[in-house]
Amino acid sequence: MNNKNIASANNNQSWNLLFFAWILATSGTLISLFFSEIVQLPVCVLCWYQRIALYPLVIMLPLALFPFDVKIIRYASPLVLLGWFVALFHVLVVAGLIPEGVQPCVQGIPCSETHFTLLGFLNIPVMSLLTFSLIALLLFLSKKQCTQNTY
Repeated sequence: MNNKNIASANNNQSWNLLFFAWILATSGTLISLFFSEIVQLPVCVLCWYQRIALYPLVIMLPLALFPFDVKIIRYASPLVLLGWFVALFHVLVVAGLIPEGVQPCVQGIPCSETHFTLLGFLNIPVMSLLTFSLIALLLFLSKKQCTQNTY
């Protein structure tokens, strides 16, 4: 294979990784809307912050797929990292590792309550943390794949 074919193959793999990151962001958005609008689960403050970080990715990521532009990772990464840190904080709040005085949910719905649990241990904050972690990993791998062998 010559360098042009290798670069093209790397771009195709990078495109696939970015596409799967978009699928995860879209799935997370649809699931969060299902829980709040259909199931009528209350949404706490930390969940709203995570949504603020997740929802724009549904629009941003496909814009970089057609035509493919790996530079979107530079703009999507801050949202993913922000969402990841908020989700981690939320998981720690639910686990009781963050004292009540530090919790942002002093009014309204308590952030420490879990209204839905899957398989006995996957609550909504953990699912959000997993989603942001996987999206971050896919963006990192996409960037790495695209820049590999481009010299």
